[in-house]
Amino acid sequence: MEETLFNRMKGGLFGVAVGDALGGTTEFMSAWEIKQKHGYLDQIVGGGVWRLEPGEVTDDTMMTLCVAEGILEEPDQPYKPIGDYFMKWFQSNPKDIGNIIRAVFHRYEGDWFEAALVVHEDFHGRSAGNGSLMRCLPVALIYPRLAEMERITHMQSKMTHYDDRCNEACRIYNRIAYRLLNGEELRAASRTEIQGSEYEDIEAAGPACETSGYVVDTFRWVLHALLTTGSFAEAVELAANEGGDSDTIGAIAGGLAGIYYGYDGIPGKYADKLLMKYRLAMLAERMMTLRTALAARV
Repeated sequence: MEETLFNRMKGGLFGVAVGDALGGTTEFMSAWEIKQKHGYLDQIVGGGVWRLEPGEVTDDTMMTLCVAEGILEEPDQPYKPIGDYFMKWFQSNPKDIGNIIRAVFHRYEGDWFEAALVVHEDFHGRSAGNGSLMRCLPVALIYPRLAEMERITHMQSKMTHYDDRCNEACRIYNRIAYRLLNGEELRAASRTEIQGSEYEDIEAAGPACETSGYVVDTFRWVLHALLTTGSFAEAVELAANEGGDSDTIGAIAGGLAGIYYGYDGIPGKYADKLLMKYRLAMLAERMMTLRTALAARV
């Protein structure tokens, strides 16, 4: 059981990075432009608007690592260490950073929640980006108890994204992850968690929206990629070949697909191509150790 759980956890972490690295090539392109340039992209080749090295990741993975490292440092109250890792990453002058998150970093003066609210007001209520959804998976991977997992999921989202649509997407996403880690089937777990939400019609209707950075659009495309494919590779390739915010959609879809199909279900041409594969492998082991310790608490 423990070996199976670790395979799922490692798959989720690598899945985020693979979806990010693959989709980073086609970010901001249209599906037609991708087809003209790449045919059907099924290799991690780098390039794109950020001029990525093959196997290099973007903000999606880097902020995911910030959340993971912050939790590992102080699992009971990870607010401060997560924020410290955010700022350390921001000060490294990353290639790619979303507009809302960048604005929050500039507004931050010691209180993340206040900075998120100020930016929400600055954006006239249009702060429902996908930046907290793209990084929330480590919470589900580490915390074995549902209530604690939901509390930390909510906290990490509100640190940069005031809009409750962001928090709701993170909650649904991590509850699906929670079910998958416990061995549930992907479609059944997804259908259960989207019931009664604005995403419940996704299987029947498909994503009648753009592949944009708006969290609702993003999550609709993520669900579409997961529910209409039959392997990890198919899910992340679908995201990459639709373009738009393809690195983020790929990372988010890749996280859940990685859990469901397991690390062993990620093709070597993807996992082995990642420039940070050794860092990810070590991080997965540390996360598993912490999860085991948290599960043992009375």
